[in-house]
Amino acid sequence: MVYQFTGDSCAGYALNFRQVTEIGNGEGQTNVSDLRSETWEDGAAKSFKFQAKNYLNDELDRDTDGRADRASDAVKVRVSKPTSVTKDYDVKTLFPTEHLLKILDAARTEKTLLEAAVYDGSEAGDKIYDTLSVVGKAETAPPAEMEAAAKRPELEKQRFWPVSISYFERGKKTDGEQTPDYQMSFDLYENGVSRSLKIDYGEFVISGDLVELDLMTPSACKK
Repeated sequence: MVYQFTGDSCAGYALNFRQVTEIGNGEGQTNVSDLRSETWEDGAAKSFKFQAKNYLNDELDRDTDGRADRASDAVKVRVSKPTSVTKDYDVKTLFPTEHLLKILDAARTEKTLLEAAVYDGSEAGDKIYDTLSVVGKAETAPPAEMEAAAKRPELEKQRFWPVSISYFERGKKTDGEQTPDYQMSFDLYENGVSRSLKIDYGEFVISGDLVELDLMTPSACKK
């Protein structure tokens, strides 16, 4: 996984993301999934644009393109690819960076639970997730076993919180109590950097360490 996150509340937030996953079936056969996405989110959380291409064994499997805009009464989603979709969601629905900032606000005020509907344009851009974030107690001492990339002054001086987020697809039919579609846990630093990533999809788990970190100089954003 590679994240490139730039911007601020003045210019908006841009995220370039790539995830390459190789999955074997135990019989010598493997499939390689290559997801590449670009998103832009308005600093005031009024609009969100997204584009994503997913390749399966080097063949284009899905091409997604769309946007969401926050009106006075709803979040209005318009997807042009892979199929034309128009949907309205509750006006309180959060976009991804807005959601992260809400989690940081909760952590700073020692709030341990945060429930929120989140729209991130993932997959075909036609889903919304109800999320439950659980925020642990703030820590300041660097973990005993920390990746070399995280051993730098910018992080050693930061507080961080263990965070777990459960994602539930809204409207999904289930038998009995709904279980999360997936769960994500990580250590979240006060500057927004995260490490010690784990994504649990139920049938398999992805665990990730921070292997490279390049910090950019903040802009002089003034409002």
